[in-house]
Amino acid sequence: MTTLAAPDARRHTEQDRSQRRPGPRPAGRIAGRVVVFVLLAGYAVVSLYPFLWMVSATFKTQFEVVRGGHLIPENPTFDTLVNTWNQLNFFDYFLNSVLVTTYTVVLTLAVYAAAGYAFAVLRFKGRTALFRMFMALLFVPGVTVMLPIVILENELGLLGTHMGLVLPFVNGTAPLSVLLMNGAFNAIPHELRESARVDGASELRIFTSIYLPLSRPALITVALLTAIPTWNEYLLTRVSLNDPSTYTLPLGLQTLASESVPQYNNLMAGALIIVVPVILLFLFLQRYFVSGLVGAVKG
Repeated sequence: MTTLAAPDARRHTEQDRSQRRPGPRPAGRIAGRVVVFVLLAGYAVVSLYPFLWMVSATFKTQFEVVRGGHLIPENPTFDTLVNTWNQLNFFDYFLNSVLVTTYTVVLTLAVYAAAGYAFAVLRFKGRTALFRMFMALLFVPGVTVMLPIVILENELGLLGTHMGLVLPFVNGTAPLSVLLMNGAFNAIPHELRESARVDGASELRIFTSIYLPLSRPALITVALLTAIPTWNEYLLTRVSLNDPSTYTLPLGLQTLASESVPQYNNLMAGALIIVVPVILLFLFLQRYFVSGLVGAVKG
């Protein structure tokens, strides 16, 4: 019986393998993928060309930019970039942007990590209603509250200062930050908190030693989603700041554009100075960014 069963078993195994082998793909599916690839490639070219032109113009003279021509500079020069950085106060604008962005990110993480922990873990009266109110703020356009913010800053003596920018930026990130942190903390097993409570750990110790380390991808995601809009913010900054010594990079770029005879190579160099830090930051932290979004959605 054993000798007879072995060939049968072998035959069935070969049949199963043949059934599992993928057959030839239909021509329609291959054609569909080719069309999608071509469309995506075309979209990528259209999207990347302005950026490549900006980089190219940064290393050209004003005459070469106005004349037009090839995307690759004929005589590449770093003089435009150096001139924009040193002689047009862009170093001061860069430091101001770093200062405003850093304060905004630190305050956002400190405030809304604690708020997300409270909504996800703690039980208190009105928790659901308060959380829904935060979520409703996602649908409120920021421009509608700009005038009240400016009036309030003026009353508090903050108008024209960097702190007058930081506080509205922190407030504006509240809905999305609370949503992401709440989802990340909900994904952490509650048994860890119960075990820590049994061991005598305080609520603050549980928050800082268990929940914050385990939610690092979400924290980095919130930091990125806060840093990038803050770094690029123009409208509120334009309304709030009047002293050139407090200008951030977007306002510095606007001063170049408002010259009677715009130097397009200087404009492109200024734009490159603004864009490069954001790109590098995202490339360095993108794996945490994706993990943070996935974890928040699952939570």
